[in-house]
Amino acid sequence: MKSSLQTTFKIWIGLTLLVIASLLAIYLRNGMVGINLFIQQWPLSNLFVTLASTAITWLLAGALLYLLANEKINKENVWLTAGFFLVMFVYLNILRERFRYGDYHYYLEAAIALSNGQPLPDTYLYLPLWATLLQFIVSLGDQGVMIVLWILNIIALAAFYFLLITVLQRYNFSHHLSVIVAVLFLLINTPLMRTLGFIQVNLLTLDLILLSLLVYPKNTLLSALTLALAVHLKTSPAVIVLAFLLEFNWKWLFWFAVSFLAIGIFPIAVNGIDVYFQYVNNAVLLTQIPDTNFHDTSFDSFLRFLNPFFGIQITQTRIMVLVAKVILLIATIFVMVQNIRERSFSKENRLLNAMPPLFVFMTLGSPIVWDHHGIFVTLAFLLLLKRIDTPAHWMIFLSIYFFQFMLPSFDFFPWSYGRLFAPMIALWLMYVTRENKEPSPFITSANQSLARLSN
Repeated sequence: MKSSLQTTFKIWIGLTLLVIASLLAIYLRNGMVGINLFIQQWPLSNLFVTLASTAITWLLAGALLYLLANEKINKENVWLTAGFFLVMFVYLNILRERFRYGDYHYYLEAAIALSNGQPLPDTYLYLPLWATLLQFIVSLGDQGVMIVLWILNIIALAAFYFLLITVLQRYNFSHHLSVIVAVLFLLINTPLMRTLGFIQVNLLTLDLILLSLLVYPKNTLLSALTLALAVHLKTSPAVIVLAFLLEFNWKWLFWFAVSFLAIGIFPIAVNGIDVYFQYVNNAVLLTQIPDTNFHDTSFDSFLRFLNPFFGIQITQTRIMVLVAKVILLIATIFVMVQNIRERSFSKENRLLNAMPPLFVFMTLGSPIVWDHHGIFVTLAFLLLLKRIDTPAHWMIFLSIYFFQFMLPSFDFFPWSYGRLFAPMIALWLMYVTRENKEPSPFITSANQSLARLSN
């Protein structure tokens, strides 16, 4: 068996080198005209995405053959390895079928504006770092920038798989259960699909947050640096800083402040300080949006929809939105304090108990909560698996999980706003199960069953 796999891997290497040599020979002889003779672009397909997804799938197949041929896959890592390749092959095929991608246009427009000495367009709603970084690749053109960000998202997906499993294990999920939960979570996940389909920066941001959590407290510099980067990419992760503040780790706080300022200086050095004033202006304009959007599951969008029916003035709506978010903040802090006091999620430190509730406010506290933002409440939902132990709570959890992660995005009131109420109900579940410190019957039975399978 081993010799057959080694032979297959050698054949893979030979075919790979043959393809590279053929492409190089064709290009040297006839240039891109010659290469184009060997490529057809199918209708409703993006050629760059097709080539990238095919190339990455081919390389992953080679990596799998290498692992098998060299007996690198064993009893300890077979579940982890199988889950990784399953997730990657599925998403590479799904994403290859898309021919339109959305939000990267906003990033590109902002980068082009900055490179031309123009202000940030009002469609760019992030701190200036991301647009500043993209300035250096705008010469690649629309499709070039798109495929760079597409590949970056694929890398972020691969990293997310391993980070999520490691985080679940940090919260005392068994290795095998962590793998199963992560694979099932990733394979049917509307916010993740939307994030990848729009080439959003969400997954990269969440990777940085999870990495910051994982390396703490062993590496305070890396933990602080990665969270500072996450805040500069998306702003809303600033809420997560509160969880670290509760640790009273002054060394971490020092490195976070230094990292945040150092990263923030980079856009100023390239484009001047005005880019920050432009960001603030865009953020203010964001709160002045008068209409609603069923894909925007924020308090702002939900309450604006009610205006025409009840004759509510937009000024009153904005006050209602502010009140709703203040109440949510108070509820989040209250639940967070209770979880810290009871050490509900982990006996290790305050940080691990504080983060799950904060993810809820981080997501819903924003003036715009697109359906792809739901990826940020990943831990808030998955960590409840170890806490729920009654049939009633299980039914509630499965219902909100369905609305948050499984229900496709669509434009129909009020079902679109399931992603507004689901995280708040998850917050309530964190409170009512706060004293459930022992593993739930689900966790216990799942661990036992998986242990028997792995033996």
